[in-house]
Amino acid sequence: MTVLPILWIVWGVVAAILLILLGYRGTLTRYEEDQIFLDQTASIEAREQGDIQKKLGKIRPYLMVTFWVIGTLTVVILGLYIEDAIHHLM
Repeated sequence: MTVLPILWIVWGVVAAILLILLGYRGTLTRYEEDQIFLDQTASIEAREQGDIQKKLGKIRPYLMVTFWVIGTLTVVILGLYIEDAIHHLM
């Protein structure tokens, strides 16, 4: 078995993880509001927005890693296809 089908499977799994993380981030940011809370009466809303920011901060490293992994896998797969095309042309 060649390495290319394995790379495509890994790429698909990483892409699925990336889509799940992006969907989760989308559901979190749906309730995020751009406001400044100046008084104590809005402390509940400020706390809720702070909780959303904490959750976003927790998934941000995972998003960055999956972006880098999927980018690297894409470059490797394209490189293998280009290398194979060069070998077939020569």
